[in-house]
Amino acid sequence: MTERQNTTTGRLYGVGLGPGDPSLVTVRAAELIGKADVVAYHSARHGRSIARSIAERYLTGGQIEEKLVYPVTVETTDHPGGYRGALDDFYEEAAARLAAHLDAGRDVVVLAEGDPFFYGSYQHMHKRLAHRYPTEVVPGVTSVSAAAARLGQPLTEAEETLTVIPGTLPEEELTARLAAADSAVVMKLGRTFPTVRRALERAGRLADAQYVERAFMEGERTAPLASVDPEGVPYFSVAVLPSKVAPLEPAAPDLSGPGGVTVVGTGPAGPLWLTPEARGALAAATDLVGYTTYLDRVPVRPGQTRHGSDNKVESERAEFALDLARRGHRVVVVSSGDPGVFAMATAVLEVACEEAYREVPVRIVPGMTAAHAAASRAGAPLGHDYAVVSLSDRLKPWDVVAARLRAAAGADLVLALYNPGSKSRTTQVGRARDLLLEYRAPETPVVMARDVGGPTERVRTVRLADLDPAEVDMRTILLIGSSQTQHVPRPPHPDVTWTPRRYPEA
Repeated sequence: MTERQNTTTGRLYGVGLGPGDPSLVTVRAAELIGKADVVAYHSARHGRSIARSIAERYLTGGQIEEKLVYPVTVETTDHPGGYRGALDDFYEEAAARLAAHLDAGRDVVVLAEGDPFFYGSYQHMHKRLAHRYPTEVVPGVTSVSAAAARLGQPLTEAEETLTVIPGTLPEEELTARLAAADSAVVMKLGRTFPTVRRALERAGRLADAQYVERAFMEGERTAPLASVDPEGVPYFSVAVLPSKVAPLEPAAPDLSGPGGVTVVGTGPAGPLWLTPEARGALAAATDLVGYTTYLDRVPVRPGQTRHGSDNKVESERAEFALDLARRGHRVVVVSSGDPGVFAMATAVLEVACEEAYREVPVRIVPGMTAAHAAASRAGAPLGHDYAVVSLSDRLKPWDVVAARLRAAAGADLVLALYNPGSKSRTTQVGRARDLLLEYRAPETPVVMARDVGGPTERVRTVRLADLDPAEVDMRTILLIGSSQTQHVPRPPHPDVTWTPRRYPEA
């Protein structure tokens, strides 16, 4: 509530009415409606106002009523500013009408369905008047809470988050947000319903979606959203993805549909690096399979089974995942970084191409690579052509590694070196450095990036001649500059390392 600045003016009240049932109006809202000098409410050009019909039992009959009639709703307009311009002019004119009452010392209640600050029309009056007059906003039961109550299903539990999305967003944006959400409510259906339905289907969430129409109003209806005819869906309806937390006596997972394997890249570390598509795939899985260290980065969800294993059993892990999928499970194989870069996508596809598993669907969901994450921390060292090489000689002989390093170095490519060292591999970094010094100047910048995105992240740039193998482990990635790569101090900002986009003429 703002402080009263002028005791001769009236007070402005934004009053939430709840979802539609007059009995869900709060005591405070009913008191203010009954005492108001002026009651204002919005309506379409047909003149009927849902807000007024909810508040009618609390009106005294002696109040001034201000009907704020929208000039347009969804139709086109010839206003020079278009739809937005027509509404802005309307809000200015409506605010001026209310200001005249307030200046005359009259208290004004502006009615709002649901909550005044939750997609409410009142907020446009508030932004224009609250800084000029003493103001109070009375919250109301939102359509989100009403929908959950009518469905009889919790929206969120434990660590789940709720996402509220306007159905007017573009389909791609809707899909991404629905895929990433734990629980969600999509508002403003009506004409947007076909787009919302397609987005739910693309996000793999259609089977979970519920439809609520006119909750706590006449004509109320609930149904599985997939069964709803798009013709005649009103604006006062929502799509709900309820909580995923299982009931006290959960049913067995539904394995009646087709199973499949999705190989998901989780990025180099933590949820900030996870794409919406990856979040959606993880949320939809019945089973998670992966190296235990990578599985531990994925939030625990009720109803999912986690199958952790050692890092050196990729083929066995892939076969296990495909066997689960063949029995109807929706399996996600968790991989760090991008699953197609020295990771699990190849291992899964190798086994999936065997005759026994050819009928099992396999999908690859990309992730942020370690090379790109490290490059972003240092500047832009991958700004021109570059090559990606693994220094591990566990799956290929060192002679092959050395030949590829020589070829890339001879072509003056920037190099991203994965798997540089481990407890059992201690010589590769020194051998690679000495080989590259045959082609590169000693001052060539080398980005040493360890645990990028993690709690012990350390990124620095050293000279190639000064690269110390003792400071490199399996969690480090090395970016070796070309002859053109620059390392430039920018005090007081951090130094930057970058490779020009243009290459000099021969």
